[in-house]
Amino acid sequence: MINKKADANEVLQAILSTIDEGIHAVNARGITIFYNHVAAKHDGLEDEEVLGKHLLNVFPSLSAETSTLLKVCQTGEPIYNQPQSYYNMRGILIDTVNTTLPIKVNHQLVGAVEIAKDFTRIKQLSEKLLDLQAKAKTATPSKKTAGSQSKANYQMTDILTNDAVFNQLKRQALKAAATSSPILIYGETGTGKELLVQSIHNASSRRMRPFIAQNCAAIPSSLLESILFGTAKGSYTGAVDRPGLFELAEGGTLFLDELNSMPLDVQAKLLRVLQNGEFRRVGGIKELTADVRMIAALNEPAERVLREKTLRTDLYYRLNVIHLRIPPLRERKDDIPLLMNHFIQKYNFHFGKLVTQASEEVKELFTKYDWPGNVRELEHAVESAMNMADGDVIRKEHLPYTMTESHFKICSNEENVIQPLRQALKDTEKALIQKALKETNGNIQQAARLLKIPRQTLQYKLIKLNL
Repeated sequence: MINKKADANEVLQAILSTIDEGIHAVNARGITIFYNHVAAKHDGLEDEEVLGKHLLNVFPSLSAETSTLLKVCQTGEPIYNQPQSYYNMRGILIDTVNTTLPIKVNHQLVGAVEIAKDFTRIKQLSEKLLDLQAKAKTATPSKKTAGSQSKANYQMTDILTNDAVFNQLKRQALKAAATSSPILIYGETGTGKELLVQSIHNASSRRMRPFIAQNCAAIPSSLLESILFGTAKGSYTGAVDRPGLFELAEGGTLFLDELNSMPLDVQAKLLRVLQNGEFRRVGGIKELTADVRMIAALNEPAERVLREKTLRTDLYYRLNVIHLRIPPLRERKDDIPLLMNHFIQKYNFHFGKLVTQASEEVKELFTKYDWPGNVRELEHAVESAMNMADGDVIRKEHLPYTMTESHFKICSNEENVIQPLRQALKDTEKALIQKALKETNGNIQQAARLLKIPRQTLQYKLIKLNL
């Protein structure tokens, strides 16, 4: 019986040691009883420096009030996804996000176990970026570099299109640039959302002020709040007064991409800024004001993110004052030759080549292809072909595999599945409306006449089909 228990303990120890996250367990008195190598790596310590020792002796910057492990030992209540910053015994600042659970035997609390994810490096890089942006903002600009703190490089003329719907979108965007109303943009991956947003900023009265873009999916959710709103000194161990993106974008434009990746509790705080123009740094008590033009983007349709509750309804309606939809490349295939030539010229310059055109076979393949990655995928396809091209013409053999006829046939066979009738009718209706708008250069009245429907009906369908 003793051997079986010993074997079971050894197996458990082996399992816990192989888990790729830091695990730290203490008994009810705060003495460490388990500490795996991942936790040791996070903390910059050796196992033997921690095992059998009281938590506060190893991490002197913590206290019974600030330690998540000791707090759970006191309350018996679990703590989920709690950010924690502390210094180890070597004076190194560690940033983690912890889930801490009570250990109970026969309903008796005997200790606590913590699973920690190390965000030290990510946080350091994020804070370094904020510090650099803050320095750029506070630097006194000369007349020559008065607009250098703005990182918006594109103008509306940089957006190349022959498409009537897209040209109408550009006209709408220029009108929106004249105000400070919030804008919500929907566009699939690779359609050029930030290109459009930068163009709006540069066409606005805020063009000499900062432009700051942040992808909400690129920052761990536990750090996003402090990145947006900044931190107040003393709000947690190691915290310093640091401005967030709202302060750094003061007077300019803040662009938040993939907004639906933002945690719902942070969305609630973002809503408050939009409604009142006020916010607080994390851990701060002082109310700060923000004169910032908010532009947000989704890479999924609004109805989907609202249905799946990854975007708050109240935030959606507050941001959706101006709604701009960027059409995917498959809906504007007349732009493909124009964009191909642009990218050929671009990579001729970068690669020192003299490619003049693509073969008719390549043009036909590009026209047939559905471009799930949109303009970004088209650019990468041209760049790849330019690497392989050894003459002045891009040929089929120079294309990446995803552009080859065999791959195209595989994709086509996968798509030759019978659609549900309702979806097929919706797609057909959408295509006819887009064709009518294209032929009338976006004139809704004339398009309605072509389709032989009332103008009000067409306007309703444009909203319903998100056109």
